[in-house]
Amino acid sequence: MPGTGWIRMCVPGLLMVVLSACNPFSEARPMMDEYVERVARVLETEPELSAIDSPTHIPRRRDRVLTMPELELGMLDFLSLYGCELQFVVGEKNSVMGKVMQPLNRLRYELRFIRAAQDCIPETEDEDLVEVLNEAIASKRETLPIAIWNATWGVEEIETLFTLAKGYYPVQSEGNPVADLARDSDRMNQVVDALLAGKVEANAQESSLEFAGAVQQRWQAEYRAGQLINSAALVKTRLNDATALLQQRIQKRPLCLKGKPNNQSEIVQSMFFSVYIEKIQPYMSDLRRARVALIEPLAMMAERQRAVMPPEFARWYRKHLSQVADDSLWLELDAAMARHTESWQALLEQCGMRPGT
Repeated sequence: MPGTGWIRMCVPGLLMVVLSACNPFSEARPMMDEYVERVARVLETEPELSAIDSPTHIPRRRDRVLTMPELELGMLDFLSLYGCELQFVVGEKNSVMGKVMQPLNRLRYELRFIRAAQDCIPETEDEDLVEVLNEAIASKRETLPIAIWNATWGVEEIETLFTLAKGYYPVQSEGNPVADLARDSDRMNQVVDALLAGKVEANAQESSLEFAGAVQQRWQAEYRAGQLINSAALVKTRLNDATALLQQRIQKRPLCLKGKPNNQSEIVQSMFFSVYIEKIQPYMSDLRRARVALIEPLAMMAERQRAVMPPEFARWYRKHLSQVADDSLWLELDAAMARHTESWQALLEQCGMRPGT
């Protein structure tokens, strides 16, 4: 019949869509919800799904960008008239485009200014001018950390990297979703370290800042950091929900009398291996690897600039990036994982089925 061939071609594809939609373990949120429900089922109790603590968006750009101090107008005008390379650098800043520099370009300008001013000194016989140049260099070096901050945490591109609008970190993803971002983060930290250490030489920094531009383009195209934060909040909450169910059972009558396995204990153990070990633990391992590869280097990039970190960003950083702050999401996730593992061990030990024994 006409059209039957088209139907035969479409049916397999439609079947895959339906099967995927019916598989709660294909995505993070339904997987974690299903896990709590199955724990409740095998323990013959009712599941309780808590509200997930909503992570906070990265502060708005106006709360992240620091005001960049300028040289005194008289000094700047004076230097702009002097006939060395610095004249052209200052002229660029005074142009229409120079007044609306993006943060990364402003950092490039600050570095060029320092280098050009240093190059002028050996060519200058006027002692008053040498003094002005040295003052300008000292001022620019003092404010360089502000330019570095604005060129890293003050850019618009990083908002996409941390957006919370793209759901959760993928389950059983092919390859390593954060591999490129992780390499970028490590390289950015090298650049930040070098600049904060005062290494402003042209050979050392021009290629690094070109690389920084490419990194920021990737930040604008990716959103894995936000997904990881979403997943950390999700997994922490659902593990705590499941732990509460396990603890309720532990505190009631033993799962097994006199440590002898029974039908229910075998059902519980089967679910433990088929769902927790085969589904939940691999996802937690993926989160841990991605956290080490991406979140920790980003936390380092912020921590190394703590001296200029704006207060509102500092509060956000402690919760969403820090690995050691008292209210760190990642420490809360670690604690939830530890409590959950201990609860499973305690429950199965009642039947001589403690994992690892």
